[in-house]
Amino acid sequence: MEEFEASASAKKTKTIYISTVFGIAMVLSMIGLLGLILVEANNLSRYVKENIVLNIFVDDAAHETDVLQLQKQIEGSVMVKQTQYVSKELAARNLQKDLGEDFVKFLGYNPLSQSLDVYLKAQYANNADIEKFKAELLKNPLVKEVKYQKSLVDQMNENITTISLIILVFAGIFVVLSVALINNTIRLAIYSQRFLIKSMQLVGATKGFIRKPFMLYGIWHGLLGGLIAILILIGTLSLAYKEIPDLIILRNYTEFGLIFVAILGLGVFISGFSTFLAVNKFLRLKIYNLYR
Repeated sequence: MEEFEASASAKKTKTIYISTVFGIAMVLSMIGLLGLILVEANNLSRYVKENIVLNIFVDDAAHETDVLQLQKQIEGSVMVKQTQYVSKELAARNLQKDLGEDFVKFLGYNPLSQSLDVYLKAQYANNADIEKFKAELLKNPLVKEVKYQKSLVDQMNENITTISLIILVFAGIFVVLSVALINNTIRLAIYSQRFLIKSMQLVGATKGFIRKPFMLYGIWHGLLGGLIAILILIGTLSLAYKEIPDLIILRNYTEFGLIFVAILGLGVFISGFSTFLAVNKFLRLKIYNLYR
């Protein structure tokens, strides 16, 4: 009978620990998913900002060598990510492709000017910095005109700021709720061992001796839950890239690696700390309160 009860108790304990690990894994996977959304949103924001183009039109009489020299000077700016020289012929071909007809043949000449397409770094893609950069460019006698979509830049930055704030607020709320869920899951698991904790205490075991195996189990459960969460996130990413191939341009393995490490660290920390608090609670508990 005693062997049966011991076996039943062991099975019950094992079931509780398994459910604890999977509970931690589910919560960590949701936190990780939110982290991936934040990373992808940030990468998308950077991608959009770095694809805003400034069209620098140069004087029609300017020689190509002078324009290429100007291009090198512009590329030396800390604000500039990359530039592209657009000759009169290339500009004509691009416009012809957009219009669907040969306007040069119709007009008898090419009315377009040679230009430079300038792409700025994400942190400088705002109207204040662009206007300063534009003023500097217009001081050059070769530069005839600088054009960009000012209203688009304003609207883009406003929308990105609003979306980022919303995501951060939800992220903060979700992290707090997640920590509370993991803490409650572990407290319930430790609750099932309250009689064992008190029995060990009654026979003279020190608090540190009692706490140690529970802490090791807690850390192990957090680590295992984190690994399961990472596998779930990798599967989610693979599915997302398969369904939406364009997301590949936003992929950054370094950022993903940091998120996965953070998931492991968070799982170990929350699980270990929650275990520490739960065990301490039952160590301080009076015997007559164990049945409540």
